[in-house]
Amino acid sequence: MNESDYIPIAALNQYAYCPHRCWRMFCAGEFIDNQYTIEGTSLHDRVHTLGEGNRDETWQIRAIWLKSEKYKLIGKSDLIESENGEFYPIEYKRGRKGEWDNDELQVCAQALCLEEMTGRPISTGYIYYAYSHQRQLVEISEQLRQTAINTIEAVQILLFTGAMPKAIKTKRCDGCSLYSHCLPQAVEKVGRYQEAK
Repeated sequence: MNESDYIPIAALNQYAYCPHRCWRMFCAGEFIDNQYTIEGTSLHDRVHTLGEGNRDETWQIRAIWLKSEKYKLIGKSDLIESENGEFYPIEYKRGRKGEWDNDELQVCAQALCLEEMTGRPISTGYIYYAYSHQRQLVEISEQLRQTAINTIEAVQILLFTGAMPKAIKTKRCDGCSLYSHCLPQAVEKVGRYQEAK
């Protein structure tokens, strides 16, 4: 990565979920599908049909590229809506509301791009969960913005240095498609064995 390179917005989501997973995907170029990633890809294939139109009083546009020069971000939106002059991003996810905040971070990163592109402040966004057919409101708060900016900086360092973060076993590993590549439990055991020698 050099200074002119852009960070994929999706990399922020992956980094917030697991820095090691982010490294494997965006530095090592590794990716393996599992049930969850296939369902997610299928959902995004349906959502990412470029188009625009009105739904009642709301203008909608799908699958447009978002970009920020300030933060060096780029990514494709699932859906952008505008109502009464206010814009808000909507990120589609396959399941139901999760336990992690990485999806909110992705919505915030899209809002940062939209603000720069439109010159208008973005105060809210949404996550649409396909399983429940419900939207979750995401407040684009100062705290969330700062978390997003901190994550952008962390991902920039990761991509620039290529340094692999340690694989750490957490509850998040259970659904990870790359679990068989990093085997955090095995790494932990080897580390304990080497310390005991």
